Amino acid sequence: MSDSSKGGMTLIALTMMIFTTIFGFANGPVAFYLMGYGSIVFYVLAAITFFIPYALMMAEYGSAIHGGNSGMYKWLEVSVGPRFAFIGTFMWFASYVIWMVSTSSKVWIPFTTAFAGHDLTQSLGLGGLSSTQVVGLLACLWIIMVTFVSMRGVKSIVRITSLGGLAVTSLNVVLILISAIILFFNHGQLAQPLTHIMHSPNPTYQSPVGMLSFAVFAIFAYGGIEAVGSMVDKTKNAEKNFPRGIILSALIMSVVYALAIFLWGVSTNWKAVLGTDSTNLGNITYVMMNNLGYEFGKAIGVQTATAVTIGNWFARYTGIGMFLAYSGGFFTLVYSPLKTLVLGTSKKLWPKNFTKLNKNGMPSMAMWVQCFIVVAIVLIASFAMPDSSSFYNVLTLMANVSMTLPNLFLIYAFPKFKAKKDLERPFEVYKSQAWTNIISVVVFMIVLLANVFTIIQPVIDGQGFHDTIWMIAGPLGFGLLAAILYQSYVNRTKKEKN
Repeated sequence: MSDSSKGGMTLIALTMMIFTTIFGFANGPVAFYLMGYGSIVFYVLAAITFFIPYALMMAEYGSAIHGGNSGMYKWLEVSVGPRFAFIGTFMWFASYVIWMVSTSSKVWIPFTTAFAGHDLTQSLGLGGLSSTQVVGLLACLWIIMVTFVSMRGVKSIVRITSLGGLAVTSLNVVLILISAIILFFNHGQLAQPLTHIMHSPNPTYQSPVGMLSFAVFAIFAYGGIEAVGSMVDKTKNAEKNFPRGIILSALIMSVVYALAIFLWGVSTNWKAVLGTDSTNLGNITYVMMNNLGYEFGKAIGVQTATAVTIGNWFARYTGIGMFLAYSGGFFTLVYSPLKTLVLGTSKKLWPKNFTKLNKNGMPSMAMWVQCFIVVAIVLIASFAMPDSSSFYNVLTLMANVSMTLPNLFLIYAFPKFKAKKDLERPFEVYKSQAWTNIISVVVFMIVLLANVFTIIQPVIDGQGFHDTIWMIAGPLGFGLLAAILYQSYVNRTKKEKN
Protein backbone atom coordinates (compact mmCIF):
# COMPACT_ATOMS: atom_id res chain seq x y z
CA MET A 1 0.00 0.00 0.00
CA SER A 2 1.03 3.65 -0.39
CA ASP A 3 2.58 5.63 2.44
CA SER A 4 -0.56 7.71 2.74
CA SER A 5 -2.53 4.63 3.62
CA LYS A 6 -0.13 3.81 6.44
CA GLY A 7 -0.92 7.07 8.20
CA GLY A 8 -4.51 7.36 7.07
CA MET A 9 -7.91 6.69 8.58
CA THR A 10 -8.29 4.16 11.34
CA LEU A 11 -10.88 1.36 11.24
CA ILE A 12 -13.27 3.30 13.50
CA ALA A 13 -12.91 6.52 11.48
CA LEU A 14 -13.54 4.64 8.23
CA THR A 15 -16.58 2.85 9.66
CA MET A 16 -18.12 6.10 10.89
CA MET A 17 -17.46 7.83 7.57
CA ILE A 18 -19.21 5.03 5.67
CA PHE A 19 -22.13 5.05 8.12
CA THR A 20 -22.69 8.82 8.01
CA THR A 21 -22.34 8.91 4.21
CA ILE A 22 -24.88 6.17 3.51
CA PHE A 23 -27.32 5.83 6.41
CA GLY A 24 -30.60 7.70 5.90
CA PHE A 25 -33.09 8.39 8.70
CA ALA A 26 -36.05 8.57 6.29
CA ASN A 27 -35.41 5.02 5.07
CA GLY A 28 -36.82 3.65 8.35
CA PRO A 29 -40.28 5.27 8.10
CA VAL A 30 -40.51 4.33 4.40
CA ALA A 31 -39.63 0.70 5.20
CA PHE A 32 -42.20 0.49 8.00
CA TYR A 33 -44.86 2.08 5.81
CA LEU A 34 -44.31 -0.35 2.93
CA MET A 35 -43.42 -3.65 4.62
CA GLY A 36 -43.88 -3.21 8.37
CA TYR A 37 -41.57 -5.35 10.50
CA GLY A 38 -40.88 -7.56 7.46
CA SER A 39 -38.64 -4.82 6.04
CA ILE A 40 -36.05 -5.72 8.70
CA VAL A 41 -35.41 -9.04 6.93
CA PHE A 42 -34.95 -7.28 3.57
CA TYR A 43 -32.56 -4.68 5.01
CA VAL A 44 -30.37 -7.37 6.60
CA LEU A 45 -30.35 -9.45 3.40
CA ALA A 46 -29.51 -6.35 1.31
CA ALA A 47 -26.50 -5.65 3.54
CA ILE A 48 -25.20 -9.21 3.12
CA THR A 49 -25.99 -9.87 -0.54
CA PHE A 50 -25.53 -6.37 -2.00
CA PHE A 51 -23.80 -3.80 0.18
CA ILE A 52 -20.78 -5.80 1.38
CA PRO A 53 -19.79 -7.44 -1.95
CA TYR A 54 -20.57 -4.28 -3.95
CA ALA A 55 -18.65 -2.01 -1.58
CA LEU A 56 -15.57 -4.25 -1.80
CA MET A 57 -15.80 -4.07 -5.60
CA MET A 58 -15.77 -0.27 -5.41
CA ALA A 59 -12.77 -0.43 -3.09
CA GLU A 60 -10.83 -2.49 -5.63
CA TYR A 61 -11.75 -0.07 -8.42
CA GLY A 62 -10.64 2.88 -6.31
CA SER A 63 -7.30 1.39 -5.30
CA ALA A 64 -6.27 0.19 -8.78
CA ILE A 65 -7.56 3.16 -10.82
CA HIS A 66 -6.88 6.25 -8.78
CA GLY A 67 -5.69 9.81 -9.23
CA GLY A 68 -7.31 13.11 -10.11
CA ASN A 69 -9.53 11.70 -12.86
CA SER A 70 -10.53 8.55 -10.99
CA GLY A 71 -14.20 7.80 -10.67
CA MET A 72 -17.00 5.94 -12.40
CA TYR A 73 -16.12 7.03 -15.95
CA LYS A 74 -12.45 6.10 -15.65
CA TRP A 75 -13.28 2.79 -13.94
CA LEU A 76 -15.67 1.79 -16.74
CA GLU A 77 -13.40 3.08 -19.51
CA VAL A 78 -10.43 1.07 -18.31
CA SER A 79 -12.55 -2.04 -17.69
CA VAL A 80 -14.76 -2.10 -20.80
CA GLY A 81 -14.30 0.88 -23.10
CA PRO A 82 -15.16 4.55 -23.67
CA ARG A 83 -18.64 4.03 -25.19
CA PHE A 84 -19.77 1.84 -22.29
CA ALA A 85 -18.15 4.27 -19.83
CA PHE A 86 -19.94 7.28 -21.30
CA ILE A 87 -23.37 5.62 -21.36
CA GLY A 88 -22.90 4.27 -17.80
CA THR A 89 -21.72 7.64 -16.47
CA PHE A 90 -24.53 9.42 -18.30
CA MET A 91 -27.03 7.07 -16.63
CA TRP A 92 -25.39 7.90 -13.29
CA PHE A 93 -25.86 11.60 -14.05
CA ALA A 94 -29.46 10.92 -15.15
CA SER A 95 -30.20 9.34 -11.78
CA TYR A 96 -29.46 12.71 -10.15
CA VAL A 97 -31.73 14.47 -12.65
CA ILE A 98 -34.55 12.12 -11.58
CA TRP A 99 -33.58 12.75 -7.94
CA MET A 100 -33.97 16.49 -8.57
CA VAL A 101 -37.37 15.89 -10.18
CA SER A 102 -38.47 13.96 -7.10
CA THR A 103 -36.89 16.19 -4.46
CA SER A 104 -37.93 19.52 -5.98
CA SER A 105 -41.51 18.37 -5.46
CA LYS A 106 -40.99 16.74 -2.06
CA VAL A 107 -39.09 19.70 -0.60
CA TRP A 108 -42.37 21.58 -0.11
CA ILE A 109 -43.63 18.93 2.32
CA PRO A 110 -41.02 19.67 5.04
CA PHE A 111 -41.29 23.37 4.20
CA THR A 112 -45.03 23.50 4.95
CA THR A 113 -44.66 21.06 7.86
CA ALA A 114 -42.09 23.36 9.49
CA PHE A 115 -44.77 26.05 9.71
CA ALA A 116 -47.97 24.08 10.30
CA GLY A 117 -46.79 20.93 12.06
CA HIS A 118 -48.23 18.75 9.28
CA ASP A 119 -48.15 18.42 5.49
CA LEU A 120 -50.11 21.20 3.77
CA THR A 121 -49.20 20.37 0.17
CA GLN A 122 -52.32 18.27 -0.35
CA SER A 123 -54.59 21.22 0.43
CA LEU A 124 -52.91 23.74 -1.86
CA GLY A 125 -55.03 25.15 -4.67
CA LEU A 126 -54.69 28.00 -7.14
CA GLY A 127 -57.01 29.16 -9.91
CA GLY A 128 -58.66 25.79 -10.46
CA LEU A 129 -55.38 23.85 -10.35
CA SER A 130 -55.17 20.73 -8.20
CA SER A 131 -52.77 20.51 -5.26
CA THR A 132 -50.47 18.21 -7.28
CA GLN A 133 -50.30 20.74 -10.11
CA VAL A 134 -49.58 23.61 -7.69
CA VAL A 135 -46.78 21.57 -6.10
CA GLY A 136 -45.43 20.90 -9.60
CA LEU A 137 -45.31 24.63 -10.34
CA LEU A 138 -43.62 25.31 -6.99
CA ALA A 139 -41.10 22.57 -7.81
CA CYS A 140 -40.30 24.33 -11.09
CA LEU A 141 -39.74 27.63 -9.27
CA TRP A 142 -37.48 25.82 -6.80
CA ILE A 143 -35.21 24.26 -9.43
CA ILE A 144 -35.00 27.55 -11.35
CA MET A 145 -34.08 29.42 -8.16
CA VAL A 146 -31.50 26.85 -7.09
CA THR A 147 -29.90 26.83 -10.55
CA PHE A 148 -29.76 30.64 -10.62
CA VAL A 149 -28.19 30.88 -7.16
CA SER A 150 -25.79 27.96 -7.65
CA MET A 151 -24.17 29.61 -10.65
CA ARG A 152 -23.18 32.49 -8.35
CA GLY A 153 -21.56 30.42 -5.60
CA VAL A 154 -23.26 28.64 -2.73
CA LYS A 155 -20.60 28.22 -0.04
CA SER A 156 -22.46 30.23 2.58
CA ILE A 157 -25.76 28.46 1.84
CA VAL A 158 -24.14 25.03 2.11
CA ARG A 159 -22.68 25.98 5.51
CA ILE A 160 -26.14 26.94 6.76
CA THR A 161 -27.84 23.87 5.36
CA SER A 162 -25.25 21.61 7.00
CA LEU A 163 -27.24 22.34 10.17
CA GLY A 164 -30.01 20.30 8.57
CA GLY A 165 -27.72 17.28 8.51
CA LEU A 166 -27.12 17.63 12.25
CA ALA A 167 -30.86 18.02 12.89
CA VAL A 168 -31.71 14.91 10.83
CA THR A 169 -28.99 12.93 12.62
CA SER A 170 -30.43 13.97 15.97
CA LEU A 171 -33.80 12.50 14.94
CA ASN A 172 -32.33 9.03 15.50
CA VAL A 173 -31.65 9.95 19.12
CA VAL A 174 -35.17 11.39 19.47
CA LEU A 175 -36.70 8.21 18.04
CA ILE A 176 -34.77 5.92 20.41
CA LEU A 177 -35.32 7.95 23.60
CA ILE A 178 -38.98 8.82 23.03
CA SER A 179 -39.86 5.28 21.92
CA ALA A 180 -38.20 3.89 25.06
CA ILE A 181 -40.29 6.26 27.21
CA ILE A 182 -43.52 5.31 25.38
CA LEU A 183 -42.69 1.61 25.71
CA PHE A 184 -42.05 2.04 29.44
CA PHE A 185 -45.27 3.93 30.18
CA ASN A 186 -47.30 1.53 28.00
CA HIS A 187 -45.87 -1.44 29.93
CA GLY A 188 -44.14 -2.91 26.88
CA GLN A 189 -47.25 -2.80 24.67
CA LEU A 190 -46.49 -2.19 20.97
CA ALA A 191 -48.83 -0.05 18.87
CA GLN A 192 -48.24 -2.42 15.93
CA PRO A 193 -48.50 -6.06 17.11
CA LEU A 194 -45.42 -8.16 16.39
CA THR A 195 -47.26 -10.92 14.50
CA HIS A 196 -46.94 -12.27 10.94
CA ILE A 197 -43.62 -10.49 10.45
CA MET A 198 -43.33 -11.18 6.71
CA HIS A 199 -46.96 -10.18 6.04
CA SER A 200 -46.96 -6.52 5.08
CA PRO A 201 -49.75 -4.36 6.54
CA ASN A 202 -49.63 -2.39 3.27
CA PRO A 203 -51.99 -4.07 0.75
CA THR A 204 -49.72 -3.12 -2.18
CA TYR A 205 -46.82 -5.14 -0.75
CA GLN A 206 -48.61 -8.33 0.29
CA SER A 207 -48.21 -10.28 -2.97
CA PRO A 208 -44.96 -12.17 -3.72
CA VAL A 209 -44.07 -9.68 -6.48
CA GLY A 210 -44.92 -6.76 -4.21
CA MET A 211 -42.64 -8.11 -1.49
CA LEU A 212 -39.79 -8.72 -3.96
CA SER A 213 -40.22 -5.22 -5.41
CA PHE A 214 -39.49 -3.84 -1.95
CA ALA A 215 -35.91 -5.08 -2.43
CA VAL A 216 -35.12 -1.95 -4.46
CA PHE A 217 -35.88 0.18 -1.38
CA ALA A 218 -33.52 -1.98 0.70
CA ILE A 219 -30.78 -1.63 -1.92
CA PHE A 220 -31.40 2.12 -2.16
CA ALA A 221 -30.93 2.38 1.63
CA TYR A 222 -27.30 1.29 1.16
CA GLY A 223 -26.59 3.40 -1.93
CA GLY A 224 -23.72 5.84 -2.35
CA ILE A 225 -20.75 3.59 -1.60
CA GLU A 226 -19.19 4.54 -4.98
CA ALA A 227 -17.97 7.79 -3.41
CA VAL A 228 -16.35 5.91 -0.52
CA GLY A 229 -14.55 3.40 -2.76
CA SER A 230 -11.85 5.94 -3.60
CA MET A 231 -10.97 6.29 0.10
CA VAL A 232 -9.12 2.96 0.19
CA ASP A 233 -5.81 4.76 -0.48
CA LYS A 234 -6.40 6.95 2.56
CA THR A 235 -7.08 4.09 4.97
CA LYS A 236 -4.48 2.90 7.45
CA ASN A 237 -3.50 -0.74 6.82
CA ALA A 238 -6.17 -0.90 4.12
CA GLU A 239 -5.67 -4.57 3.25
CA LYS A 240 -7.17 -5.49 6.61
CA ASN A 241 -9.07 -2.38 7.71
CA PHE A 242 -11.06 -1.58 4.57
CA PRO A 243 -12.92 -4.89 4.32
CA ARG A 244 -13.34 -4.84 8.10
CA GLY A 245 -14.75 -1.32 7.88
CA ILE A 246 -17.18 -2.36 5.14
CA ILE A 247 -18.42 -5.36 7.13
CA LEU A 248 -18.56 -3.44 10.42
CA SER A 249 -20.45 -0.51 8.88
CA ALA A 250 -22.88 -2.94 7.21
CA LEU A 251 -23.44 -4.64 10.57
CA ILE A 252 -24.00 -1.31 12.35
CA MET A 253 -26.36 -0.01 9.66
CA SER A 254 -28.34 -3.27 9.64
CA VAL A 255 -28.73 -3.13 13.42
CA VAL A 256 -29.68 0.57 13.44
CA TYR A 257 -32.15 0.14 10.57
CA ALA A 258 -33.67 -2.92 12.28
CA LEU A 259 -33.91 -1.09 15.62
CA ALA A 260 -35.46 1.99 13.99
CA ILE A 261 -38.07 -0.05 12.12
CA PHE A 262 -38.96 -1.95 15.30
CA LEU A 263 -39.20 1.29 17.31
CA TRP A 264 -41.64 2.79 14.81
CA GLY A 265 -43.96 -0.05 15.78
CA VAL A 266 -43.84 1.15 19.39
CA SER A 267 -45.79 4.32 18.55
CA THR A 268 -47.40 3.66 15.15
CA ASN A 269 -50.31 1.36 14.45
CA TRP A 270 -50.23 0.93 10.68
CA LYS A 271 -53.98 0.75 10.06
CA ALA A 272 -54.90 3.61 12.40
CA VAL A 273 -52.10 6.03 11.46
CA LEU A 274 -50.81 5.13 8.00
CA GLY A 275 -53.77 3.46 6.27
CA THR A 276 -55.24 6.74 5.01
CA ASP A 277 -55.34 8.37 1.58
CA SER A 278 -53.42 11.40 2.88
CA THR A 279 -50.33 9.35 3.75
CA ASN A 280 -47.79 8.72 0.97
CA LEU A 281 -44.09 8.20 0.34
CA GLY A 282 -43.57 11.96 0.28
CA ASN A 283 -44.88 12.80 3.77
CA ILE A 284 -44.51 9.49 5.62
CA THR A 285 -41.58 10.66 7.79
CA TYR A 286 -43.48 13.72 9.05
CA VAL A 287 -46.70 11.78 9.65
CA MET A 288 -44.85 9.24 11.78
CA MET A 289 -42.80 11.85 13.68
CA ASN A 290 -45.98 13.79 14.41
CA ASN A 291 -47.59 10.61 15.70
CA LEU A 292 -44.48 9.82 17.78
CA GLY A 293 -44.86 13.15 19.59
CA TYR A 294 -48.60 12.62 20.02
CA GLU A 295 -48.14 9.12 21.49
CA PHE A 296 -45.40 10.46 23.76
CA GLY A 297 -47.83 13.03 25.13
CA LYS A 298 -50.51 10.40 25.68
CA ALA A 299 -48.01 8.05 27.38
CA ILE A 300 -46.92 10.66 29.94
CA GLY A 301 -50.54 11.56 30.67
CA VAL A 302 -51.04 15.04 29.19
CA GLN A 303 -54.37 16.19 27.75
CA THR A 304 -55.20 15.34 24.14
CA ALA A 305 -54.83 18.94 22.96
CA THR A 306 -51.37 19.12 24.52
CA ALA A 307 -50.42 15.78 22.94
CA VAL A 308 -51.49 17.12 19.54
CA THR A 309 -49.32 20.19 20.09
CA ILE A 310 -46.32 18.04 21.03
CA GLY A 311 -46.84 15.98 17.87
CA ASN A 312 -46.96 19.11 15.74
CA TRP A 313 -43.68 20.35 17.22
CA PHE A 314 -42.02 16.99 16.58
CA ALA A 315 -43.12 17.30 12.95
CA ARG A 316 -41.97 20.94 12.77
CA TYR A 317 -38.49 20.02 14.02
CA THR A 318 -38.33 17.20 11.47
CA GLY A 319 -39.56 19.53 8.72
CA ILE A 320 -36.91 22.16 9.47
CA GLY A 321 -34.13 19.58 9.53
CA MET A 322 -35.24 17.79 6.36
CA PHE A 323 -35.82 21.07 4.48
CA LEU A 324 -32.33 22.28 5.30
CA ALA A 325 -30.84 18.89 4.43
CA TYR A 326 -32.73 18.76 1.11
CA SER A 327 -31.59 22.32 0.35
CA GLY A 328 -27.95 21.52 1.07
CA GLY A 329 -28.09 18.40 -1.09
CA PHE A 330 -29.85 20.26 -3.89
CA PHE A 331 -27.40 23.17 -4.04
CA THR A 332 -24.57 20.64 -4.36
CA LEU A 333 -26.16 18.13 -6.72
CA VAL A 334 -27.52 20.73 -9.13
CA TYR A 335 -23.97 21.27 -10.41
CA SER A 336 -21.62 18.56 -9.07
CA PRO A 337 -22.75 15.50 -11.14
CA LEU A 338 -23.21 17.65 -14.25
CA LYS A 339 -19.79 19.23 -13.85
CA THR A 340 -18.23 15.78 -13.34
CA LEU A 341 -19.92 14.43 -16.48
CA VAL A 342 -19.19 17.37 -18.78
CA LEU A 343 -15.62 18.06 -17.63
CA GLY A 344 -14.68 14.43 -16.98
CA THR A 345 -15.31 13.34 -20.58
CA SER A 346 -14.01 14.54 -23.93
CA LYS A 347 -15.06 18.09 -24.82
CA LYS A 348 -15.87 16.85 -28.32
CA LEU A 349 -18.84 14.92 -26.92
CA TRP A 350 -20.68 18.14 -26.07
CA PRO A 351 -21.91 21.30 -27.76
CA LYS A 352 -19.21 23.96 -27.51
CA ASN A 353 -20.97 26.14 -24.91
CA PHE A 354 -21.57 23.15 -22.58
CA THR A 355 -17.92 22.98 -21.51
CA LYS A 356 -17.51 26.72 -20.94
CA LEU A 357 -17.29 27.74 -17.28
CA ASN A 358 -18.50 31.09 -15.96
CA LYS A 359 -16.43 33.27 -13.63
CA ASN A 360 -17.52 31.13 -10.66
CA GLY A 361 -16.31 27.94 -12.33
CA MET A 362 -19.81 26.66 -13.19
CA PRO A 363 -20.94 25.21 -16.57
CA SER A 364 -23.81 27.70 -16.79
CA MET A 365 -25.20 26.70 -20.21
CA ALA A 366 -25.26 23.01 -19.27
CA MET A 367 -26.91 23.87 -15.93
CA TRP A 368 -29.73 25.78 -17.63
CA VAL A 369 -30.33 22.90 -20.05
CA GLN A 370 -30.45 20.54 -17.06
CA CYS A 371 -32.90 22.91 -15.36
CA PHE A 372 -35.14 22.89 -18.46
CA ILE A 373 -35.16 19.07 -18.53
CA VAL A 374 -36.09 18.84 -14.82
CA VAL A 375 -38.83 21.46 -15.22
CA ALA A 376 -40.27 19.64 -18.25
CA ILE A 377 -40.40 16.28 -16.44
CA VAL A 378 -41.94 17.85 -13.30
CA LEU A 379 -44.66 19.59 -15.30
CA ILE A 380 -45.53 16.46 -17.27
CA ALA A 381 -45.62 14.34 -14.10
CA SER A 382 -47.61 16.80 -11.97
CA PHE A 383 -50.27 17.36 -14.64
CA ALA A 384 -50.46 13.66 -15.57
CA MET A 385 -50.91 12.19 -12.08
CA PRO A 386 -54.48 11.75 -10.79
CA ASP A 387 -53.69 12.67 -7.16
CA SER A 388 -50.87 13.65 -4.80
CA SER A 389 -50.43 10.14 -3.42
CA SER A 390 -49.80 8.70 -6.90
CA PHE A 391 -47.55 11.67 -7.70
CA TYR A 392 -45.20 11.21 -4.72
CA ASN A 393 -45.25 7.41 -4.88
CA VAL A 394 -44.27 7.34 -8.56
CA LEU A 395 -41.58 10.00 -8.04
CA THR A 396 -40.08 7.94 -5.21
CA LEU A 397 -40.11 4.74 -7.29
CA MET A 398 -38.61 6.59 -10.28
CA ALA A 399 -35.79 7.90 -8.07
CA ASN A 400 -35.10 4.49 -6.51
CA VAL A 401 -34.94 2.73 -9.88
CA SER A 402 -32.80 5.40 -11.53
CA MET A 403 -30.39 5.60 -8.56
CA THR A 404 -29.80 1.83 -8.46
CA LEU A 405 -29.46 1.21 -12.23
CA PRO A 406 -25.91 2.69 -12.50
CA ASN A 407 -24.82 -0.03 -10.06
CA LEU A 408 -25.45 -2.54 -12.84
CA PHE A 409 -22.83 -0.92 -15.07
CA LEU A 410 -20.16 -1.09 -12.35
CA ILE A 411 -21.04 -4.66 -11.36
CA TYR A 412 -21.08 -5.84 -15.00
CA ALA A 413 -17.66 -4.27 -15.63
CA PHE A 414 -16.05 -5.71 -12.50
CA PRO A 415 -15.10 -9.18 -13.87
CA LYS A 416 -13.60 -7.46 -16.94
CA PHE A 417 -11.70 -5.11 -14.62
CA LYS A 418 -10.37 -8.12 -12.68
CA ALA A 419 -9.26 -9.80 -15.92
CA LYS A 420 -6.98 -6.86 -16.79
CA LYS A 421 -3.36 -7.93 -16.33
CA ASP A 422 -1.70 -4.52 -16.62
CA LEU A 423 -3.10 -2.94 -13.44
CA GLU A 424 -1.31 -2.57 -10.13
CA ARG A 425 -3.64 -3.82 -7.39
CA PRO A 426 -2.52 -2.59 -3.95
CA PHE A 427 -5.86 -3.67 -2.44
CA GLU A 428 -7.45 -6.95 -3.48
CA VAL A 429 -10.27 -8.99 -1.92
CA TYR A 430 -11.53 -10.96 -4.92
CA LYS A 431 -8.41 -12.94 -5.81
CA SER A 432 -10.04 -15.72 -7.86
CA GLN A 433 -11.46 -14.87 -11.29
CA ALA A 434 -13.99 -17.70 -10.95
CA TRP A 435 -15.30 -16.39 -7.61
CA THR A 436 -15.27 -12.87 -9.02
CA ASN A 437 -17.52 -13.97 -11.88
CA ILE A 438 -19.90 -15.87 -9.59
CA ILE A 439 -20.26 -13.07 -7.03
CA SER A 440 -20.64 -10.44 -9.76
CA VAL A 441 -23.42 -12.44 -11.46
CA VAL A 442 -25.25 -12.96 -8.14
CA VAL A 443 -25.07 -9.28 -7.11
CA PHE A 444 -25.95 -8.16 -10.66
CA MET A 445 -29.05 -10.37 -10.71
CA ILE A 446 -30.15 -9.17 -7.25
CA VAL A 447 -30.07 -5.52 -8.35
CA LEU A 448 -31.59 -6.28 -11.76
CA LEU A 449 -34.45 -8.41 -10.43
CA ALA A 450 -35.21 -5.90 -7.65
CA ASN A 451 -35.69 -3.23 -10.33
CA VAL A 452 -37.65 -5.56 -12.63
CA PHE A 453 -40.09 -6.51 -9.87
CA THR A 454 -40.48 -2.84 -8.92
CA ILE A 455 -41.23 -1.90 -12.52
CA ILE A 456 -43.72 -4.71 -13.23
CA GLN A 457 -45.47 -4.69 -9.83
CA PRO A 458 -48.14 -2.08 -10.79
CA VAL A 459 -49.10 -4.13 -13.86
CA ILE A 460 -49.34 -7.43 -11.97
CA ASP A 461 -51.36 -5.80 -9.18
CA GLY A 462 -53.88 -4.55 -11.74
CA GLN A 463 -52.92 -0.86 -11.56
CA GLY A 464 -52.25 -0.66 -15.30
CA PHE A 465 -49.16 0.41 -17.21
CA HIS A 466 -49.15 4.06 -16.08
CA ASP A 467 -46.63 3.77 -13.21
CA THR A 468 -44.53 1.21 -15.08
CA ILE A 469 -44.15 3.51 -18.07
CA TRP A 470 -43.00 6.34 -15.81
CA MET A 471 -40.32 4.16 -14.20
CA ILE A 472 -39.06 2.91 -17.58
CA ALA A 473 -39.25 6.21 -19.46
CA GLY A 474 -36.42 7.95 -17.58
CA PRO A 475 -33.71 5.28 -17.91
CA LEU A 476 -34.66 4.47 -21.51
CA GLY A 477 -34.81 8.10 -22.54
CA PHE A 478 -31.49 9.06 -20.97
CA GLY A 479 -29.83 5.84 -22.17
CA LEU A 480 -30.95 6.56 -25.74
CA LEU A 481 -29.75 10.17 -25.47
CA ALA A 482 -26.34 8.99 -24.23
CA ALA A 483 -26.04 6.52 -27.13
CA ILE A 484 -26.97 9.25 -29.66
CA LEU A 485 -24.46 11.72 -28.17
CA TYR A 486 -21.65 9.19 -28.27
CA GLN A 487 -22.43 7.98 -31.81
CA SER A 488 -22.53 11.60 -32.97
CA TYR A 489 -19.09 12.08 -31.41
CA VAL A 490 -17.80 8.95 -33.21
CA ASN A 491 -19.18 10.16 -36.54
CA ARG A 492 -17.61 13.62 -36.14
CA THR A 493 -14.26 12.06 -35.21
CA LYS A 494 -14.31 9.86 -38.33
CA LYS A 495 -15.09 12.86 -40.54
CA GLU A 496 -12.22 14.85 -39.03
CA LYS A 497 -9.79 11.98 -39.65
CA ASN A 498 -10.95 11.62 -43.26
